Amino acid sequence: MTTDASQGQAHGSAKHLYQRHQSVLPDWLAVYYADPIELTHGEGRHVWDAEGNKYLDFFGGILTTMTAHALPEVTKAVSEQAGRIIHSSTLYLNRPMVDLAERIAKLSGIPDARVFFTTSGTEANDTALLLATAYRRSNQILAMRNSYHGRSFTSVGITGNKGWSPTSLSPLQTLYVHGGVRTRGPYADLDDAGFIAACVADLEDLLGHVRPPAALIAEPVQGVGGFTAPPDGLYAAFREVLHERGILWIADEVQTGWGRTGDNFWGWQAHGQHGPPDILTFAKGIGNGMSIGGVVARAEVMNCLDSNSISTFGGTQITMAAGLANLTYLLEHDLQGNARRVGGLLIERLRAIAAQLPSVREVRGRGLMIGVELVKPGTDQADPDAAAAVLEAAREGGLLIGKGGGHNTSVLRIAPPLSLTVAEAEEGAAILERALRSSQF
Repeated sequence: MTTDASQGQAHGSAKHLYQRHQSVLPDWLAVYYADPIELTHGEGRHVWDAEGNKYLDFFGGILTTMTAHALPEVTKAVSEQAGRIIHSSTLYLNRPMVDLAERIAKLSGIPDARVFFTTSGTEANDTALLLATAYRRSNQILAMRNSYHGRSFTSVGITGNKGWSPTSLSPLQTLYVHGGVRTRGPYADLDDAGFIAACVADLEDLLGHVRPPAALIAEPVQGVGGFTAPPDGLYAAFREVLHERGILWIADEVQTGWGRTGDNFWGWQAHGQHGPPDILTFAKGIGNGMSIGGVVARAEVMNCLDSNSISTFGGTQITMAAGLANLTYLLEHDLQGNARRVGGLLIERLRAIAAQLPSVREVRGRGLMIGVELVKPGTDQADPDAAAAVLEAAREGGLLIGKGGGHNTSVLRIAPPLSLTVAEAEEGAAILERALRSSQF
């Protein structure tokens, strides 16, 4: 890493700040690193901490800084909007909200789409579940094993990852379906066609034993689960089964949306042979750090609620201004294409490195959404200690990455801003290679 001491802040050390953090915030509010860092500013694909250390950011605030840190177009839009009005709630007409809703409705691929804005992906998924259960008059939900959909009471109740599910209590009845993880589980040894057929047969068998559920909710690429994904076409095959029974399909695009996967603008489009989802949820990258989430649904589903509802902070003017500027930049600069090109180079570079390291079980992903799964050499056993060690070593080398995975948090998660350059991809891969080699057990 590089250091610029002049960038440090005179408000006490990170160690002292962490002590204050521990004394006033929940024990379960996790932070990265044995010695946590305070990020104070960023530019492009780089961030600096309070000690003046510079890092190449390959995690983007958990996939939220989608275009770049301190993107001038976004900061200008936010500043100008703040000088006019910041907030008024949905009780008043809101031009930026309507402008962004029109653009997202068109991009969603959902016919006769309606858009409702929230403040987070968790709240977006809560809203999608509310719509589905009200529309279908059922509180039964299908979800994927190894999934993650948020930290609220409702979304925790459908999360298929025990590391992120602190209670078994839920207002919903959840049934978990096979298919989100291609290389583990009972169908891992099948080819792609056989895998899809087996998962569909399992779904049909499950539905033969229960009343028709309200919806299936699924991430096209499982984020917290370690960037795992089924073969293209699985959810299309599921949709054919679901549609016959009137069951809705909710695509959780909180992490996969806006072109991050490179090949598609939305993750569902890899499974779109039988049309778009009934409901789509989004968040994270659209605000480039501002709190925006939302739901897109066809009008019949969105308008099914028969009581009043508003949103105090969803769609507020300042976040909508940021979203409009960010989306415009993303489309005008073809960041989806950049994610495909640079992400393709990065994943191949990482696979070449992994081929020399017995601790790497798999490098997977598409676009700029890449997972590196670590195991104890010679086994298929997850190695969370190795993942933690690599995370630390990468930071020491000047690279910030994430971690996750449904099998003991043993996956390194790589998701830089979509404007990543080839040179930065090579630099990050070199740092990660040194971190992986230094952490071999």
